[in-house]
Amino acid sequence: MMPLIMADPGEENIVRRVGGSPEMKKHLEDLGFTAGSNVTVMNTIGGNLIVKVRESRIAISKEMAAKIMV
Repeated sequence: MMPLIMADPGEENIVRRVGGSPEMKKHLEDLGFTAGSNVTVMNTIGGNLIVKVRESRIAISKEMAAKIMV
């Protein structure tokens, strides 16, 4: 298990766990980052990530990506 920020671009991963404060955890789950969902890092820009989750592309900060374990 590793944080999403360490995942290779283009490689599909499965979300294992979402951490962080209750507010951040709920926000990430509302975006689709739930345990068992597929997530692919599309691109990294200045440390922030563009990811594909549940057929949507979402930009998240490196702080948020560090809370998503794959």
